[in-house]
Amino acid sequence: MSRYGMAIDVKRCLGCHACEIACKVANNVPHGVFWNRVLTEGGAYPDAPAGEFPNYSLRSYAVSCQHCENPACVKVCPVGATYKDPETGVVRQDYDKCIGCRMCMSACPYTGVRSFNWEEPKYALDFATGDADAAPHQKHVVEKCTFCYQRIAKGESPACMVLCPGRARFWGDLDDPESEVSQLIASREYKQLLPEEGTRPSVYYLV
Repeated sequence: MSRYGMAIDVKRCLGCHACEIACKVANNVPHGVFWNRVLTEGGAYPDAPAGEFPNYSLRSYAVSCQHCENPACVKVCPVGATYKDPETGVVRQDYDKCIGCRMCMSACPYTGVRSFNWEEPKYALDFATGDADAAPHQKHVVEKCTFCYQRIAKGESPACMVLCPGRARFWGDLDDPESEVSQLIASREYKQLLPEEGTRPSVYYLV
């Protein structure tokens, strides 16, 4: 058994959105939907710095499902469609079980990390992209980042890791003290999103 997680070095993140695109392509995410978004801690507009010249500041945070150790979404799902995988710790969605009640969306404190397919999913291309074994998308279900479960089940890394040009992402078993991600978390200052919610996210932002 493992507890997979990710560390993202915000000092190295370029804010280039490559992780957004890698996720979308690998998982054939429907048109207009992003499971992974790069948000900026700066000015009032995307990619705009805060402050006044010459004292500007800008940091980018890639935000997706936090794959919490204590996930609020799992507790409220009435049919068990949202569940925590016992082998990996990944919070998953069973599309065949999902009844579209969106209780998981309401319970999740991390706004915008889930999407709901109101209609039959549409795509920019007329053929599927990315991984052949990515789960097909369905109407009237909730979707979110899966840590590219189809990849980690084969011992591979999530797609967002592979395409990051700044090498700002680190992936591994949080329960293994020898893993790179565990050692970075132990040696670096970090932030987590909304720690006061008690969800214990598996995504750490190295600052």
